[in-house]
Amino acid sequence: MRLLQAIEERPRNANQFAEDLDLNYTTIRHHLDVLMDNGMVQKSGGDYGAVYLTTDQVDHHWKTVETIIEQVE
Repeated sequence: MRLLQAIEERPRNANQFAEDLDLNYTTIRHHLDVLMDNGMVQKSGGDYGAVYLTTDQVDHHWKTVETIIEQVE
């Protein structure tokens, strides 16, 4: 959920998310892949340095995402 919130706040590349969230790069990449596989995140640009963004579907339903995040926290 932290990663999804961070993407919504400001799209970045995987390395930047790892630094900003103080998590291992491999962990970030795994979670980005899961989010991409589930249609929640898309990447823009080449493989290395690609910037990750939320999909239109997630943007459209962001209030629901926020509700879920509140329940998890």
